[in-house]
Formats: sequence, C-alpha cells, structure tokens
Amino acid sequence: MAQDQWLYRISPTRKDMLLAGPTPEEGALINAHFEYLRELTEKGTVILAGRTLNTDKSSFGIVIYRAGDEASARKIFEDDPAVRAGVFAGEFHRFSVALMSGR
Repeated sequence: MAQDQWLYRISPTRKDMLLAGPTPEEGALINAHFEYLRELTEKGTVILAGRTLNTDKSSFGIVIYRAGDEASARKIFEDDPAVRAGVFAGEFHRFSVALMSGR
C-alpha cells in the first residue's frame, strides 16, 4: 500500500522554555516526544525529524513522515505526547519529498 508523505511543524507553547529551559514536567514530555519519534523512525514511518537551533520565537521543529491517509496522518501528529499535552503547538500538512540524499 502506497503511503503519502506528511509534515508536522511544532513550536513551544511557552516561549521562555527555549531560554530558561523546560520545567520538569515539560522535560518529561519532551523526552516522551523524542522516544515516540524514535520508535516511529525505527518502524519506517518517520523519514526525518529535527528542529532549528535558534532560541527566539521563530524556533520550530519538523517531522516528515508517511501515513496512508489524512486521518492516520492527523492521528500520528495528535498522538505526539508533547503535542497532546500542549507543550508544543503545531499544524500538519500533506508533503512531498522532492530530493533526498542517499545517506
């Protein structure tokens, strides 16, 4: 079954988290977010995930992933622990990787 590609873009809901650091609760959710994406990467769902390194309001992260349909894509986005808990706000879009290194 062919799977479409999707992208979700996230940013912290508490902007001070980038400068002052996360609270213990935020830190635990960010760790859960990382593990969630790591597991999806190991399954071949996530193509890539990363974030900008700036610490101002323009900071964001992206996840490019595969899903069979829009409902499945939305569920992956909404099931991200940090999104679900409101540590990150975001949006998702249908996406198409045009070029990718063989690495």
